[in-house]
Amino acid sequence: MREPAPAKLNLALHVRKRREDGYHEIETIFAFCIDGDWIEAEEADDLSLTIKGPFADGLDVDDNLVMQAARALREASGKKKGAALTLDKRLPIASGIGGGSADAAATLRLLTSLWGTDTAHISQIATALGADVLACVFSLPAKGDGVGDTLSPYDLSEYSGAPVLLVNPGIGVSTADIFRAWDGTDGGPLPDDWREGRNDLEPIARARTPEIGEVLRWLDERVGCQHARMSGSGATCFAVFETHEQRDAAATLCPEGWWHLATELR
Repeated sequence: MREPAPAKLNLALHVRKRREDGYHEIETIFAFCIDGDWIEAEEADDLSLTIKGPFADGLDVDDNLVMQAARALREASGKKKGAALTLDKRLPIASGIGGGSADAAATLRLLTSLWGTDTAHISQIATALGADVLACVFSLPAKGDGVGDTLSPYDLSEYSGAPVLLVNPGIGVSTADIFRAWDGTDGGPLPDDWREGRNDLEPIARARTPEIGEVLRWLDERVGCQHARMSGSGATCFAVFETHEQRDAAATLCPEGWWHLATELR
């Protein structure tokens, strides 16, 4: 059995408050691409994980959100079952597009089907694993409040199938470090239209990783680029294009050493 783990984008991300528990109150718009990582599973006596793909190096098969999700689901369901899991890691690590969260979410969906467990377990496990795992479980456009785990529908039908180019300068960014560096200034709520919003983490990430600014400038200069912004805490940036041809033309010009993915919104 095989399950996609689509790349997540934060079309806008407003940081509103630092909480006493160290987490942050945010308002964000989640969107998802048609491409990303993949999770495969076969029935087995115990749980195991194999990692392959262009970004497999450096990932721990035990201390991994995929295995954490699998163990949590098995415990919550009471099912004494196993699975031989394979993660095809195609998205960069620590890149702001929810790779690990999407992998965990895909694992929950896949094993719920493989083991025949109650879907009621998924939400609680997802929330415990990470702030945006629940959004990745559904992989549908949504507005995220709280720490990003209070979800409400968001109409992105205008952008369904829109061509998107993801670009990362080849640098990993620590989400925790970026959030810790937020100065506590509340820039105001998220507008109804995400295009009028912002990413409050972008200036922090750009100051620490100037290459992000280079990527954004480069994307803004591409023919047909409608909107360019950093996703999450970086360093991946995205650009929405008018046409697939313009997106593909930009992809062919992507500087050497920069990872890129020509895809579209779900």
